Amino acid sequence: MTDALEAPVKRATRKRAADVRVDHQPGFVLHGYPWRETSLVVEFFSRDFGRVALVARGAKRPTSHFRGLLSPFNPLAVGWSGRNDIKMLVRAEWLGGMQPLRGDALLAAFYANELLVRLLARLDPHERLFGSYVELLQALSHDARHAAALRVFELDLLHDIGYAVPLDRCADGEPIDADAQYLFGVGQGAQRLERGDADDGSRVSGRTLLAMAGRRFDDERVAAEAKGVLRRVIRYHLGAKPLNTRRILQDLKQL
Repeated sequence: MTDALEAPVKRATRKRAADVRVDHQPGFVLHGYPWRETSLVVEFFSRDFGRVALVARGAKRPTSHFRGLLSPFNPLAVGWSGRNDIKMLVRAEWLGGMQPLRGDALLAAFYANELLVRLLARLDPHERLFGSYVELLQALSHDARHAAALRVFELDLLHDIGYAVPLDRCADGEPIDADAQYLFGVGQGAQRLERGDADDGSRVSGRTLLAMAGRRFDDERVAAEAKGVLRRVIRYHLGAKPLNTRRILQDLKQL
């Protein structure tokens, strides 16, 4: 499946992607919603063009060749055309090779999808992030360490869209000390916590910051602290509207 997603694509040059036809573009459906009586609009994360909105005409009809294909986490090769912000889906082909997701892994994948829909601009290429997303889905389908895979993806996402700050040094350029405590400001980075400084809820250990910089989350305490840091950073950039998947997960825990 990875080979199919990385194979050369017969397509128009990227700078013309907004107004010409694109063929056999690999990627995944992130989200879909009804459009008119028989059609769907899907948010598609493509390898070479980033997030693209596609109209799938007649996709809800029983005889549609799109039926059963346009679900999240199905590896697809699609073609589209159009000059507007929302393109017309021309064809979709299942590439296969991805194990089905269940339980916590499925919720984690939906969480990742919602982050991509909320934080990526349309038709803004993110090839490196696309590779990170594929690695996340593969890890969720094979590895029990779902939380660690999510932390790596969150870091890659923040880095790729320009929201990351250095994790191995302070805001003033000093190297992070594993044995020290820091205040981590969104957009500013780490500031060493000195005696008498008030903790505003952004406190984090130097050990955790260095582990985050190295994408190492084997230690449970580090992983828990990193989750808190990244949750606060992501919440800040999402704004006032909460994530649906997080709300659903909280509701399930109360049952």
